[in-house]
Amino acid sequence: MNNAMKYKGYLARIDYDDDDAIFVGHISGIRDIVVFHGESVAQLRTAFEEAVDNYLDACEQLGQKPDKPSNGKILLRVDPEIHRAAIVAAEMHGKSLNQWATEVLKTASLPVSV
Repeated sequence: MNNAMKYKGYLARIDYDDDDAIFVGHISGIRDIVVFHGESVAQLRTAFEEAVDNYLDACEQLGQKPDKPSNGKILLRVDPEIHRAAIVAAEMHGKSLNQWATEVLKTASLPVSV
């Protein structure tokens, strides 16, 4: 199941609050906390788009750059044996470690499609 929404490059994780009988969303991948909610999927979609637009407007008014969901750089710390195995796997596929890791991440079971 894909519990996410996408708008203007921003993704939101969606949860259901049974106590209040509402859907609650959180914009993912940014440092700021942006939350929205709705009683139906249609209300939730509208609230999400308004939340993103309001976030972008607030950043502009404050003269701040809005956080982008990602910049394309990942720094991982892994066990040296895993690092070596990844290098070997990349070489066996005729790729650099970055190329190989990108392919592996693309085919991994990610929670949202990109």
